[in-house]
Amino acid sequence: MDLRTRWLGLDLSHPVVFGASALTHTLDGIRQAADGGAAAIVLHSLFEEQIRRESEATWEAVDRHAHLSAEAMGYFPEPDTFATGPAAYLRLLEKARRAVDVPVVASLNGSTATGWVHYAKELESAGASALELNLYFMATDADETPNEVEDRVVAAAAAVVADVKLQVAVKLSPFHSSLPHTVRRLEAAGVRSVVLFNRFYQPDIEIETLEAVPRLTLSDPRDLLLRLRWIALLYGRTSLELAATGGVHRPEDVIKAVMAGAEVVQVASSLVRHGPGHIAALRDGVAKWFEEHEYASLSQARGSMSLLRCPDPAAFERANYARMLQTWRTG
Repeated sequence: MDLRTRWLGLDLSHPVVFGASALTHTLDGIRQAADGGAAAIVLHSLFEEQIRRESEATWEAVDRHAHLSAEAMGYFPEPDTFATGPAAYLRLLEKARRAVDVPVVASLNGSTATGWVHYAKELESAGASALELNLYFMATDADETPNEVEDRVVAAAAAVVADVKLQVAVKLSPFHSSLPHTVRRLEAAGVRSVVLFNRFYQPDIEIETLEAVPRLTLSDPRDLLLRLRWIALLYGRTSLELAATGGVHRPEDVIKAVMAGAEVVQVASSLVRHGPGHIAALRDGVAKWFEEHEYASLSQARGSMSLLRCPDPAAFERANYARMLQTWRTG
């Protein structure tokens, strides 16, 4: 069974990608991901706040005092002559590229098109195979219009694309007024892939201590349904490569995502539960199912359950919605 696929200009032996998570914080974890059979590895994210914090710390320690006297001006090099971003991430990326023989995709996590996006160039220089931009933020400002929210997403992506030669994927949230329109604009900006979707970690309220408590909840296969819907809707209506992340735990989840139209799936929660070796179980389970059902290749199945041939996807979705509510019975 030919499971080969292509994502971000990378030829992959199968569609199961080790997604960004705490498991890729160390070189040992990255090696385990490769040994477990990952077709590619996405490093944990480098956050906009980290880059800003380190840059601000450099200014505080160096530039703030550089002009106290004429003599002091010669003590330090200008900030743009040395790296002010988190050096540890760059070192990990460089070591990872040497340690494993599968592509290593760097990840930037931010929300604005400010100077931090140019750190993408440093990641490219460190040897990243491609770049994933995770645009994670909540639109909480009542004065910010939906158009302005979308403009912010597209501007950040366009700034990164303009700064590197690497292929860029954008990881989106599902909370857009018109996701197809956002995707079309990202395509025009030069993005190569969209990853659907990042997961917002919802805080809980501790009523005894009167505190908001962050809770990390692993995904389960039910989370995949939202991804399947939008990938099936987008397939064939954009040239961007589609990737699913969230809710992929079993071989059948991978198969569903491919049939909806995904080039790859990213897994994280299932690997936290079962270990990196679970990737091989997913890969082998997918191959077995396709062979039993007489598929010759992954590409033969891709998009076979999309809405590409449906002239009006919105009407199709609404008809299913109405039918589901009218036919549902308790018990």
